[in-house]
Amino acid sequence: MTRHPGTAAEVLWAFFKLGLTSFGGPVAHLAYFRTEFVERRRWLDDKHYSDLVALCQFLPGPASSQVGMALGQGRAGWQGALAAWLGFTLPSALALVLFAHGLAQWSWLTQSGVVHGLKLMSVAVVAQAVWGMSRALCPDRLRAGIALAAAMMMLSFSTVWSQVIVMVCGGVIGWRWLLLPSAPSCSAPLGISRKAGIVWLGLFALLLLGLPSLAANSESITLSTVASFYQSGAMVFGGGHVVLPLLQHAVVPTGLVSNDTFLAGYGAAQAIPGPLFAFAAFVGAVMPAPMGGWMGAVVLLMALFLPAFLLVMGALPFWDRLRQHHGIQQAMGGINAAVVGILGAALYDPIWSGTIASPADGALVVLALGMLVLAKASPLVVLLMLTTASGLMAM
Repeated sequence: MTRHPGTAAEVLWAFFKLGLTSFGGPVAHLAYFRTEFVERRRWLDDKHYSDLVALCQFLPGPASSQVGMALGQGRAGWQGALAAWLGFTLPSALALVLFAHGLAQWSWLTQSGVVHGLKLMSVAVVAQAVWGMSRALCPDRLRAGIALAAAMMMLSFSTVWSQVIVMVCGGVIGWRWLLLPSAPSCSAPLGISRKAGIVWLGLFALLLLGLPSLAANSESITLSTVASFYQSGAMVFGGGHVVLPLLQHAVVPTGLVSNDTFLAGYGAAQAIPGPLFAFAAFVGAVMPAPMGGWMGAVVLLMALFLPAFLLVMGALPFWDRLRQHHGIQQAMGGINAAVVGILGAALYDPIWSGTIASPADGALVVLALGMLVLAKASPLVVLLMLTTASGLMAM
């Protein structure tokens, strides 16, 4: 990758077009990126692109968005990284904010069964994520055991700190007992100095430690929520679906957002292109004053994505050496298995328990899951089926 051969405006426009059309989740996003930036625009080659994907799979946060940030950084510096994030996220964030305002103003949405259909969609999508991640991240008995133990702990002691402890324990078990082949060496000029990387990582750590301390000494609901969202963005391994229990714990028990509204927005997020982390904009928009509305959407969206930006910018210059450390690879294997357990627990409570009210609901979810997993149907098609069926049952 050459260093900063383009402009932030060029990056913004390229990623904005992808933000309008990139349906299908993070794996599909990575395929879109490769087609656009490796094959068509030739910003980098396959070897360097694979290296960036490996880095962003290693880091906590939304992997596809972080790959986009890294591509933007290589093209136009840190301004390019911001432009890539903004262009890719803006379409989905705007759509979710408009949906949030529609829920508040159009009562027919809830009365027609549309919201319940969205909640059923969230059950099917998270079930699909648990199934796919368990097959990929728990291929042996040790990692399957880590996932099962993590789920049991989360169902017994469900707090934000429980999730941190579960992931730390999974990492320690993986580091100590997991056997993995060593990753091949791969070097790439990533266009950022180590001194700059230290600054970005220092800012990440300062906010991670400082925001909760400020929130603890303040009565501000806004600051407390921002701190929770920043922590969530900093702790999420395994993709956007894993952020669900973290955000749910931050806003539902406190009464800022009802569980029904939360799950409806999560279901709507499946039907739009772009990153699933844009769901933060919906949560901010539906919160009560003074936090809610457009300002809340912007603040919470930035809070959730900021750790991803700081981490990818800070890790780029150190990735070549870090990825070859065998102990890091083993620890990440254990952490990823724990993530599967956390998501599995969230699938049961609050998603399944808060959504499935009848055998007909369960049948619709099973049908939707079959369409997603076996028939490879578009999430938009599945969503239309669920909302239509739910609306007919509500009559």
